[in-house]
Amino acid sequence: MVAPAPGLSIAPAELAIEMKGPGVAILHVESRAADFEAGHIKGARFIAYNQIAIDGPSDLGSELPPVADLVEVFEAAGVADTSRVVIYGSALAASRAFFTLDYLGHKNVRLLNGGLAAWKAQGLDVVTGPAPGVVRGTLTARPRPEVVAMADWIEKRLESPQIALIDARPDAEFTGSDGGMNGMHPAGHIPGAKQLVWTDLVSRSGQFAPDAELRSKITAAGAKAGVPVVTYCMVGMRASVVYFVARHLGYDAKMYDGSIIDWGQRRLPVKKGR
Repeated sequence: MVAPAPGLSIAPAELAIEMKGPGVAILHVESRAADFEAGHIKGARFIAYNQIAIDGPSDLGSELPPVADLVEVFEAAGVADTSRVVIYGSALAASRAFFTLDYLGHKNVRLLNGGLAAWKAQGLDVVTGPAPGVVRGTLTARPRPEVVAMADWIEKRLESPQIALIDARPDAEFTGSDGGMNGMHPAGHIPGAKQLVWTDLVSRSGQFAPDAELRSKITAAGAKAGVPVVTYCMVGMRASVVYFVARHLGYDAKMYDGSIIDWGQRRLPVKKGR
């Protein structure tokens, strides 16, 4: 049995109490500053998605920037080694930010379960306008390359019990019936992968399913104790939701950041259908 990792999500009521004390860094992660200015948790700091996921070589999207650039982004938002970081935003943006800080080796990062919608539903305060200046943090990067799965590492373990390879994409992409997103990449999935669509884990507003349901679904997709869960999608965005769930439930998790785009560019095998 895999024991849940404690404290990887936090409820709005819990955050409302915890943020009254020192050391909490609340990050609002979205694509546009306008979304932040339209309404955010008081004291939250805005981080743009394209600051933590950039276009990489060979037309790869949503790749990890260099470590020094990531440290600059988070320090400017007030994140320090001692911060208790809480992230919210869309499920995709927030989960990707979790993965990024996990990669950097920060030890205290959680997601606000349900995001801003859940915060508002509790009648908690929301403010508008640009974020005020914050005291810059001091963040020591301790990169964990082991959480980033690479194509050659996966290739050596294809259709092997050594990994639980999980594809976060919906049916048309997984089976290849969409033609590989109309020719963007080879149609189908990595051989041996099982499908777990990211939207089966979290609602549009960012509310994750109960832990028992999450565990049932990820177990059905092949996750088990002692075996790394390796998630992927098209460019490593949707896969970050499955990565977060795996970490939350206590699994050893990795994400293939290049995902099926990178896999296809390397001319590695794909499987159509189920």
